[in-house]
Amino acid sequence: MIQNNTNTSSSFKYLIWIYHSIILIISLFLLFNYLFKNDKIAYVDSGKILSEYKASDDAKKEYNSKAKVWQANIDTLTNEIKGSIQKYEKSLASKSSKEQAMAKELISAKQKQLTDYQHAIQDNSRQEDAKLTQRIVAQVNAFLLEYGKQHKYKLILIANSSGTIAYAEEGMDITDQVVKELNSQYLTKK
Repeated sequence: MIQNNTNTSSSFKYLIWIYHSIILIISLFLLFNYLFKNDKIAYVDSGKILSEYKASDDAKKEYNSKAKVWQANIDTLTNEIKGSIQKYEKSLASKSSKEQAMAKELISAKQKQLTDYQHAIQDNSRQEDAKLTQRIVAQVNAFLLEYGKQHKYKLILIANSSGTIAYAEEGMDITDQVVKELNSQYLTKK
């Protein structure tokens, strides 16, 4: 008899748990429908925005012009080292061992200077790229904030190449409209 009461009690608790779970699921569904009914939700493709936004092109041009200067400096240092090595090899027979040692030290110092400069340029290049990218992203984010308010969107999601949005109904992608207005605004300010 005690066994039956325990089974009945456990079955009853299980049924109550199922009942509460169903009530909770229905409540959440109704709440979600109430909160998001007729609310505008959209997404934009971040890769497409960054590739088609005119300010991105200008930032790339700015970065490339700086990179050309850095590369020209590296080429100059490299040519100086090559010239020093050629000069050293030509005058090897006519120099004393002390002069040869000094010439070797000078070449080594220039090679170290080149290596240090290349490392500094790599660090500077990464920082400059990050700074320019961050500037573009900040502009796009500020634009999306205003765009969302102006067009009364409840939510604008950002899709990226890693697949953060697996599926969306047709018409939810507003990337083309955003790029068009973003470029229009940028060209007007420029």
